[in-house]
Amino acid sequence: MPIKASAKKELRKTLKRRVLNVARQKAVKDATKKIKKLIAAGSKEEAKKMISAVYQAIDKAAKRGVIKKNAAARKKSRLMKLINK
Repeated sequence: MPIKASAKKELRKTLKRRVLNVARQKAVKDATKKIKKLIAAGSKEEAKKMISAVYQAIDKAAKRGVIKKNAAARKKSRLMKLINK
């Protein structure tokens, strides 16, 4: 456990950031899973309608540094490739 006041504050900040980062990661994962389920079920029109929400979640995660920029681009590219297939 931290002893100095600044270290205690840093620990509090880190814990708050972790909660937000995990929530953003989960949003990306859940959204991609939904799209993949829709594609597997054969309803590509619904998947196309939902793609903007998935893109938004991925972009927000990349903007905040939860995932890297190229990883975000790769995820979006692969999702679109699945839909167009």
